[in-house]
Amino acid sequence: MAEKGFILSAEEELKLREPIDEYIGKIQEQIDALRLDGTDKVRSLKNHIAVVKESKNLSKEEKTKIIENDKKVLEEANAVESRNKDKVNKLIAEAEDYLSKNYNSQYYNKVVKCCEAEKEAEKKEYERICAVLKEEHTAQLSKLSDPDEIKDEKYVYKNKLYDAKMAHESKCQEIKDRKHDAFLHKYHLIDLLRMSKYTFAQKRAQSIENYKYSFNLAQFLYKNGLYIVIVLIFIGLCAVTPIVKNTQLLTYTNILNILQQASPRMFLALGVAGLILLTGTDLSVGRMVGMGMVASTIIMHNGINTGGVFGHIFDFSSMGPVNRAILALVVCIVLTTFFAMIAGFFMARFKMHPFISTMANMLIIFGLVTYATKGVSFGAIDQAIPNIFIPQIGGFPTIILWAVVAIAIVWFIWNKTTFGKNLFAVGGNPEAAAVSGISVFKVTMGAFILAGILYGFGSWLECNRMIGSGSAAYGQGWDMDAIAACVVGGVSFTGGIGKISGVVTGVLIFTSLTYSLTILGIDTNLQFIFEGIIILAAVTLDCLKYVQKK
Repeated sequence: MAEKGFILSAEEELKLREPIDEYIGKIQEQIDALRLDGTDKVRSLKNHIAVVKESKNLSKEEKTKIIENDKKVLEEANAVESRNKDKVNKLIAEAEDYLSKNYNSQYYNKVVKCCEAEKEAEKKEYERICAVLKEEHTAQLSKLSDPDEIKDEKYVYKNKLYDAKMAHESKCQEIKDRKHDAFLHKYHLIDLLRMSKYTFAQKRAQSIENYKYSFNLAQFLYKNGLYIVIVLIFIGLCAVTPIVKNTQLLTYTNILNILQQASPRMFLALGVAGLILLTGTDLSVGRMVGMGMVASTIIMHNGINTGGVFGHIFDFSSMGPVNRAILALVVCIVLTTFFAMIAGFFMARFKMHPFISTMANMLIIFGLVTYATKGVSFGAIDQAIPNIFIPQIGGFPTIILWAVVAIAIVWFIWNKTTFGKNLFAVGGNPEAAAVSGISVFKVTMGAFILAGILYGFGSWLECNRMIGSGSAAYGQGWDMDAIAACVVGGVSFTGGIGKISGVVTGVLIFTSLTYSLTILGIDTNLQFIFEGIIILAAVTLDCLKYVQKK
């Protein structure tokens, strides 16, 4: 148990830190002196050159002259920096070595011990106050007989308990802050020594400390409760499957099968995610897949097709496998992008809700493809094509790599391009985005075009994975899977909120659950029930977050 003697005053705590600050301060003075005509001057000159380049008050000749002079001085400063580099690094190493040997033992550990003692003392004090309040409340109640007075006394007692609790939590937070500040002071000193260029280990240590400091169990469960439940369900399925089906669920082969099935769906979910960022959606995804499967199967079929389009029979067998595959991919992308642009145009130009424009797309595509093909399921594609584009290498399905590339590209677009930043801005507040000069029309059309391209790639990959067998009915329900994956992954229907990592997580969750339930022999209709419950839970949590922000 903590002793009262361990509790330090603010002055005592500072005295513990003084020898450390003095020692590091002397080293810092030496480093600052070495940096004065070197590193500091280099930084100052570079900033000055940048300012001169952007200046509107200087002529071109004046800019050139100033920059040339700065560059001459910069060469000298670089030379000084280079000469002093080893001395500076040696001093930094000496300071960090001193901190690693003395900071915790002479200061931080004592502060931690003090905080623990204070926390224990505060806990006892809070319990004492609650006991006193209860005793006073009981004594007061014994004197009262009027129901209204009793009711008022209970209300007063409740408020006193609440005030005591708030005061207790405030004191506990102060103690927590002292401990956190003591930890960070070390990195404040290192920050000055290294000019904010921390090592990986130092960055990691700070990240862990900040996570522990800001961690709140209730908020953690609130944000991640759904994922935890899904993981527990999956663990339960892994435990039940060997008993019911006499086979293991969590095997290397099954994991690869899940990733293989998830790969084409990843393209679709990434496309839909961009639309959900704009507070939209897309109900035509499944029919896009059916259209892409039909087009791909017809083109990549080996020989004359058994079915036709509007009565016309196609034969692309005169083309090589690679050419046929590329043509099929191009046709898929053109078709899916064309229809996606139609839905996007009505949303962007006429402010039509995407639910309506994409639903119309869904009906048009399904009706058109079914009428054109008479609902025929086309045969298999040339086996050579999947062997070229998604071969199995040592048992590893390379279709997974296509999905990885798509994830990387869309992540780059979302996070590193102007279009990506505008996408989040328009999704968060289209009126404010328009006022700031962003074209809402162009961003909306861009999101639908990107989605169309991803749909085309996804349907083409699925055709390769399934070795063809395309029909207008293929892909039914895939739109709901894609939307559900995005919602579970944290892409908010309120707009402007979402991460690629969340989309990936959502796709893997749904693919894993579907695969697991299928192995267990669960009826497909019951699987829809599971999916519906998960979607309801995810959207409810999302709505609660939105309500709290409001």
